[in-house]
Amino acid sequence: MALKGLAPDGAGTIRHCDVDHLIESCLSLSNLAHITSLIETEANALGFDLVRVMWIKGEDPTLQVMAERPETRQLNIDDCSALSHRISDKFDELDPIEEAYRLEVSSPGIDRPLTRLKDYADWAGHEAKVEIAEPISGQKRFRGNINIADGETVIVVDDKAVQHTLPYSAIISAKLVLTDRLIASTAPLNSAGADAFEDETLADQQED
Repeated sequence: MALKGLAPDGAGTIRHCDVDHLIESCLSLSNLAHITSLIETEANALGFDLVRVMWIKGEDPTLQVMAERPETRQLNIDDCSALSHRISDKFDELDPIEEAYRLEVSSPGIDRPLTRLKDYADWAGHEAKVEIAEPISGQKRFRGNINIADGETVIVVDDKAVQHTLPYSAIISAKLVLTDRLIASTAPLNSAGADAFEDETLADQQED
């Protein structure tokens, strides 16, 4: 079993798969929502916020879990290890995924994904890339500074000073752009040990 990052529907949690090519390879939505709920419970028990959960199918199936401490917006290696062990123990008990997989647990990083409405408010003024499900005025991908996140809309101002008002419910992928300003704003955070932690234990396979 291997772990890294995902999040569930509901207040303060992730609502979309975040990467186009993952959509067809995700677990069923109902199963994914259940797994996310289990992971969020374990993360919250440690005082962490769940940022993202993703299932990547392929020759080496991987469950990616991304979480953070609310006060630092990151996890260190001990935090990642603690969360990985909690998830592994819970999944060993409930066996929610039948096939073998790797579990990856990590911190969001500086150029982090934006998965919750509050993320846009927290990172207002910083540059982001945003993609929506259906085009608005012929455009699906936007890049610019986050102006405001109000209710159910996110406003992004591009480099031509054009303001784009995007429905939050239509956003399928969003992440911060690595800029000098973003690096400066996160510099006080200690990044030591914040790399992804992998649990290489294989999940039990359900017998016929």
